Amino acid sequence: MKKHRLLAMMLALMFILAGCNSNKAGSSSGEIPKTGVEETFANTEITERDGETVTMATLPEKLAQIPEDYFEASEYPGTLVELEYDTYESMTYEEQSQVLHKRAIVYLPYGYSEGEKYNVFYLMHGGWSDETTYLGTPDRPAAFKNVLDNGMADGTIQPMIVVCPTYNNTSPEDSGDYSLAIRLTENYHRELVNDLIPAVEGTYNTYVEETTAEGLRASRDHRAFAGFSMGSVATWRTFQYCLDYFRYFIPSSGNLTSDGEYMASMVTDSGHVWSDFFIFAASGTDDFAYSSFKYQIAAMAAVEDGTFRYEDNEKDEIHYGLGIKTCVCNHDEQTGLRASKGAFSPAAQPAGSER
Repeated sequence: MKKHRLLAMMLALMFILAGCNSNKAGSSSGEIPKTGVEETFANTEITERDGETVTMATLPEKLAQIPEDYFEASEYPGTLVELEYDTYESMTYEEQSQVLHKRAIVYLPYGYSEGEKYNVFYLMHGGWSDETTYLGTPDRPAAFKNVLDNGMADGTIQPMIVVCPTYNNTSPEDSGDYSLAIRLTENYHRELVNDLIPAVEGTYNTYVEETTAEGLRASRDHRAFAGFSMGSVATWRTFQYCLDYFRYFIPSSGNLTSDGEYMASMVTDSGHVWSDFFIFAASGTDDFAYSSFKYQIAAMAAVEDGTFRYEDNEKDEIHYGLGIKTCVCNHDEQTGLRASKGAFSPAAQPAGSER
């Protein structure tokens, strides 16, 4: 996996997971000395507003580059685990006639403790990929695991659980078939909510009290979903079908529609309002998906009822301003967009990422 692709997802991950309502970073039982990095990615504080816990995180004007030594092995490594679970064949899921045995790669932070609660970040791969693409396997971890390890050791990222699943269905080659992948990503929410989340959060210590639908809804503030390319499409579909279960979304370089009103209807039809979610959307200007991705964001921002609003944080209900800003990332100037609680502001993804 190319470093620039890791960089883009990591920048988004650092902010959003810092933003999830949680205990403070570094509170796990494993003692990690916080050395800090030269540039921080987000300024985070948890506060109460009208009885609701919200993050006070604000995205910076410029995104900092991941230090090169983050790609090296850390003194405080997390653990990769293969989590196996059962689900059903995607096209006939409701019939539950064909059981599929699947796995997800789960990252547990250094010092993971049953006495602590952890936010959970679900990270979906793109085309021609699978659940091992981002983090590798326990026997052969990828460089992105080192980035997580070092970011948590420095205190840049709070300790969290990262889950890499797959929308591949009956074959590991499914993600390489574009038309099939489109159908599988639209169907994936059923497996996600009914099978994967209960398997993960029923096994590891998270904020869910019980893995019922009610329990998952009650813990939505501690759960994020992200994806690149076709995984971005899966993220938009998760936004469409799973707003009851997730507060944070990070779609990257993969659009769903050019119809802003359709996107807004996903919010209103599910009984939610603009303040119930936070979206960080990013695509580099040299990415072939950029134009259509940008057009979708602009169409969402143009919806007159205010469902989507430009912003760089989720704490301020007053100082919202429409606009697209420019960020510098990885020595290339990129124009990006992010949406927070339906609000948009700058983000970036380096060009030329693998799909």
